[in-house]
Amino acid sequence: MIDRSAAVAALLAAGLAAPVVGQVFRGGTDVVMLSVTVADSEGRLLTGLAAEDFHIFEDGVLQTIENFSRDPQPIALSILIDTSASMDEKLSIAQQAATGFVRRLGPQDVAQIIDFDSRARIRQDFTNDADLLERAIRSTAAGGPTALYEALNVALNQLRLTRARAGSEIRRQAVVVLSDGEDTRSLIDYVEVIDLSKRSEVVVYAIGLRTRAVRRNVYSEAESALRTMSRETGGLSYLVDDVMVLEEIYSEIADELASQYVIGYVSTNAARDGSWRALDVMVDRTAASARTRTGYYAPKARR
Repeated sequence: MIDRSAAVAALLAAGLAAPVVGQVFRGGTDVVMLSVTVADSEGRLLTGLAAEDFHIFEDGVLQTIENFSRDPQPIALSILIDTSASMDEKLSIAQQAATGFVRRLGPQDVAQIIDFDSRARIRQDFTNDADLLERAIRSTAAGGPTALYEALNVALNQLRLTRARAGSEIRRQAVVVLSDGEDTRSLIDYVEVIDLSKRSEVVVYAIGLRTRAVRRNVYSEAESALRTMSRETGGLSYLVDDVMVLEEIYSEIADELASQYVIGYVSTNAARDGSWRALDVMVDRTAASARTRTGYYAPKARR
């Protein structure tokens, strides 16, 4: 358990680096970038905080904030839509909700559309054109089994490639996945896809439409995987019974993405050993909490 008063005292003694606030961050391999959501005890998003309100700990060791922005930074979104046969009667409502979501993109944001049934398909590559994204969403049709993990694997790898192409430019990354059933088709399993998500810098938001079996308290591996991925990456999971709430859920996700803080630091642990580094973010606001990914894997030294 971290002693908050001792942590704050250490922060003041060490001195807080002046925050770098700008439209687009530049970083390097040693910069750890975090997308951080802050909410009060009622779940209301808190904006307008300053860098000195945050304390970042890596493996319990206080870190010095080098980059900070309270303004929305550009984001790359991978939007996944389940188009398996079980979505047939729900798909038109899901399409309407997803199109409303892409209309909330900012001028520097990009998104792609992936649908999945027996396999994952990239319906639209990354673009800022909301018309192209809406057309891709509307083109989806239901049929076949469910390759949920394959779709997540494709999305995470696509986002990894966009980060590699971007060089030093920092762009937030997120996956928003909608599914209503168990994976019945993927060659990759849930352990592999969860590990891949933890090795990425992607925040996962998962929307699970519950089946009758799950509502009867039958264990769902897919729901467990979606919950775990969301928790580990700093996102949220929504497990619901009614397709009519999708528009509200997509709106909540859009609000959160528009309210996130972006914080960067260079780790005090210079070892390039590939080890897992646990993260903890504290915020100096009564009855408020900060949410981000639970940790990251350190880079490995090149041989």
